[in-house]
Amino acid sequence: MSRRNSLRFGNSTKEPKWPLFLLLALVVLTFAAPPIFGHSSSSFTIYNALQNTSCLGLVALGLGLTMIVGEFDLSVAGTYALGGMVAVKAGAGSPFIGILAGVAVCVVFGLIQGVIIAKLGVNSMAVTLGGSLVALGIAGTIGDNKSQSYDNYDVGIFLNQQIGTFFSVRILIGVAAFVAVFLLMTLTNLGRAMRATGGGRRASRTAGVRVDAIVIMSFGASAGFAGLGGVLQAYGTSTATSNPGLFPLIFAVTACLLGGIGLAGGRGGAVGIACGALSLALLSEFFSTVAAPQYVTGLVTGLLLILVTAAASPLVLRKWNESRARKAMQEASMPQTSSDKQSISIGE
Repeated sequence: MSRRNSLRFGNSTKEPKWPLFLLLALVVLTFAAPPIFGHSSSSFTIYNALQNTSCLGLVALGLGLTMIVGEFDLSVAGTYALGGMVAVKAGAGSPFIGILAGVAVCVVFGLIQGVIIAKLGVNSMAVTLGGSLVALGIAGTIGDNKSQSYDNYDVGIFLNQQIGTFFSVRILIGVAAFVAVFLLMTLTNLGRAMRATGGGRRASRTAGVRVDAIVIMSFGASAGFAGLGGVLQAYGTSTATSNPGLFPLIFAVTACLLGGIGLAGGRGGAVGIACGALSLALLSEFFSTVAAPQYVTGLVTGLLLILVTAAASPLVLRKWNESRARKAMQEASMPQTSSDKQSISIGE
């Protein structure tokens, strides 16, 4: 089997369309529903959602890359904190050095995890759970186990400076990261190789895919994007926290699942992750606009996640595809009516 033919099944698993429809539905909900409760949304609602997505969306992007190859990076919350803390400490004199240091440390951290997982064949969840604790421990050690302020407030002002109606420098950096991943996975063999790796390791190796390299690269990219998100958050708020809790991880997992990333691997991409992250951010903005209690936000988000996950399960998708196939066969086998015959003769 040739390499080109063997990778077709990875390329055939295109991104599902429903995350985009979910995002559009939430955009409509965000503007149509608040007046019912005596509130209103504005362009700032979209801007605020994009601001949140610019940081936490990068965490979701990193986690999603590991999910596509059939793994799971639980350490993204740790590298999110580590990247921000290193950037604040190393960037006292120059924010650019801080950014490079924060992202580089996280990339190296992720590559080490990837090597352990790929070369030793151990479970990624166990390794990255330990990695998360190690990253949080390093961040706590560097930051003396408390939040650290960043004195260069001009950097935060620059990152949060509004551009147009919906954008800021921070948002554009996040958009650039998503676009870069999308182009890389679309225009090169990397996307097909990643989906092929997630779809079946043995078949991918037989086809000549460098599975170990793909897995290692995915964990390096995951930690790097999570670290970049932490850097943007720390610089944007002029504060780095040593322990952000589980929220970055919960956001990332939920965004990936809402974005059509399969838990079994081999499915999804950057567009779906972006749609999932924006959908989650818009849902949070909607409940904030209508002044809903926090437990309502968690309840509805959890129910939506369960519904979407169940609807996108392999069994439901197989039944749906079988139903469409049967309907197509029935339509193809239906005898032509007189009007059909007449239209054919006119066409002739």
